[in-house]
Amino acid sequence: MSQSTYRDIMRDGMWSNNPAFVMLLGLCPLLAVSTTTVNALGLGLATTLTLVASNATVSLIRNVVRPEIRIPVFVLIIASVVTAIELAMNAFFHELYKVLGIFIPLIVTNCSIIARAEAFASKNNVRRSVLDGLFMGLGFTTALVLLGTMREIIGQGTLFSQAHLMFGDGIRWITITVIDDYRGFLLAILPPGAFLGLGLIIALKNIIDKRLQRRASRSELSEPVEATP
Repeated sequence: MSQSTYRDIMRDGMWSNNPAFVMLLGLCPLLAVSTTTVNALGLGLATTLTLVASNATVSLIRNVVRPEIRIPVFVLIIASVVTAIELAMNAFFHELYKVLGIFIPLIVTNCSIIARAEAFASKNNVRRSVLDGLFMGLGFTTALVLLGTMREIIGQGTLFSQAHLMFGDGIRWITITVIDDYRGFLLAILPPGAFLGLGLIIALKNIIDKRLQRRASRSELSEPVEATP
């Protein structure tokens, strides 16, 4: 496999085919959990781990499972992985687990995970499938963290609040008060604020994409044309 193909997989997951910003999948947990940066990071990492593990497993069994039952088998694999992650979070990150609540088991219903299993992992080797799952997950995590950071700063005036839920009591110092004596902006941490924040981020991405396209078109036009003999 060429290096450029690996680069394409990474670029698709992080930017060109981002699950949240382009495919608009998994919006229910994205909008519900992204009230703080730490909550967003916790769910994003859990989703990334699910994507990597499920993609790897589906790729390993892709030549064994009959086409007629592949979707139920894929769902069973994803549900098993999510159950293991849920139990691990309950054991090691119990406070964060209680905050995220129902959205941990609901990872099973995230359309992007079954979509990657069906569209990519079932057709590619383990290395490519793991890479696809990793960067699709990181792309989703990036969307969660960006939205969570925006909502936390605007809504509460802080950054990395409740970081101890994920990293332990020794990391409480990392919490930053961005705006002193801030009374908060309730809309930012309510569902309408999540929709508005996501819309602004998607609009910014579209603006960047259009500028990159115009720059690429100008570069093509400015290249000298070789004269034919």
